[in-house]
Amino acid sequence: MSDVPAAYRDAPRWPFGDSPELADELLALILAGGKRATCSSLAACEADIMPTVGEVSVILDGAGVPRCAIRTTEVEIMPFEAVSEDFARAEGEGDLTYEWWRDAHEAYYRREGTWAPGMKVVCERFELVEVF
Repeated sequence: MSDVPAAYRDAPRWPFGDSPELADELLALILAGGKRATCSSLAACEADIMPTVGEVSVILDGAGVPRCAIRTTEVEIMPFEAVSEDFARAEGEGDLTYEWWRDAHEAYYRREGTWAPGMKVVCERFELVEVF
């Protein structure tokens, strides 16, 4: 696996979002420095990857190409309605308002099939470690 530096060879690999277009859009925000948080449904994390503080992940673009490495710095599980405006802004998406964040995430979780009022979400903060 020579597509990433040796230090990240065994790191989990995944794209942000649920489409190639969204993966590319969110990756661009990470690379530009505007996105330093993400929020996933607890159900999706339990079924796939539960983030842990200190873990490094390789982030893929929409074509599945490794583009950077991020390190998880904070993980908190809470009800969707308890996510703070500060956290929503740290995601760096849309117009940076809480309303935009809430609507976009509800739509995402509906597409994912996990949406329910009071659902638990995993709020993860991260830092960019290296760009490939």
